[in-house]
Amino acid sequence: MRITIAAVGRDKVGPARDLFETYTKRLPWPVELREVEEKRPLPAPQMKAREAELLLAAVPAGALVIALDGRGTTLSSEGLAAKLGGWRDEGRRDVAFLIGGADGLDRAVLDAAGLTLSLGAMTWPHMLVRPKLAEQLYRAWTILEGHPYHRA
Repeated sequence: MRITIAAVGRDKVGPARDLFETYTKRLPWPVELREVEEKRPLPAPQMKAREAELLLAAVPAGALVIALDGRGTTLSSEGLAAKLGGWRDEGRRDVAFLIGGADGLDRAVLDAAGLTLSLGAMTWPHMLVRPKLAEQLYRAWTILEGHPYHRA
């Protein structure tokens, strides 16, 4: 299974990027980060629509789209592991997680998603969502493998 993380904004070198890379390098699944950005100063609704176009264009053909949104389904780490394991066992080749910008995701992304996933009730800066997601993907893999990393 291949994982694409499509995210609005360009991440700079620093602790958040380092943490993201730490976890993605531990995964046996290849993870590709595709960063998208609209540089024109557009009003918020138009910016969200443009970001949606860019995010959806970054999704590999045939990939299952998972939109990260605070109003989505909240899963435990075990629940995420079960989802990923199920997709893997079904032969799903590509899974794409989409992370919006400061104004969130446009309806077009939410409508394209096979799952809308919340990482919790708190609001997180979108640059910190990347390492948080990467850690949960790694944790899910360790759960599936029976690795001692996850001790809950």
